[in-house]
Amino acid sequence: MTAACERITRQLQLLRDEVAIQRRVLHAGDKIYQAGQAFGALHVLHSGCFKTVNVAADGREQVVGLHFKGDWLGFDGIARGRYGCDAVAMDTGEVWSISYDALLQAAARQPALLAALHDAMSREISRDRDSLLSLCTLSADARVADFLRYWAESLAQRGLRSDHITLRMTRAEIGNYLGMTLETVSRALSRMASEGLIRFADKSRRDILIPDVGGLMTFVEGCAPASRKVTLQ
Repeated sequence: MTAACERITRQLQLLRDEVAIQRRVLHAGDKIYQAGQAFGALHVLHSGCFKTVNVAADGREQVVGLHFKGDWLGFDGIARGRYGCDAVAMDTGEVWSISYDALLQAAARQPALLAALHDAMSREISRDRDSLLSLCTLSADARVADFLRYWAESLAQRGLRSDHITLRMTRAEIGNYLGMTLETVSRALSRMASEGLIRFADKSRRDILIPDVGGLMTFVEGCAPASRKVTLQ
């Protein structure tokens, strides 16, 4: 069992022991919550893949996060009292919803629960920073490779198979997330396939074989620009 898998297992058991949990099974397209909805709970993923989507007033949408077992959702609702995005299932999964007030009361009694809450917040901040770094500094091909690497490593950390992944997003959704067109995503995947970094397992090209996840990381690092020192004035 990986260290990440052990951490997730401990946190889920801690939640079961310390707080009341509302369990829900959601299917692809179902929402845990949506933008503008009153905040009242945090949500922990027990299984499945989910995405978070920002929705503008004029209807524009932006995929801003991918989430897997053990991830916490809903932190964006704490400050304003309303959720700031949609949280949407990409396949069938189970979500544990926990009253925020009850969670704070339990955390005051149980330091380990407070530490788990802080850990989840810290990991979300780190993921957001890594995503922004990829978006702002990598070429299109490298961004797609880094996206596949992140998906595969997220599965591996949870004790799941990482050399064969099923993309739960369309090419258009991947492009939306990575800041490029669906045609650019398709070309990048085709180039990676021609170089042997990935193979397509079916005609729909949703199932992708990754012979060596480390090879994707090497490819990303090879595409990254040389480091530049920035001096603030």
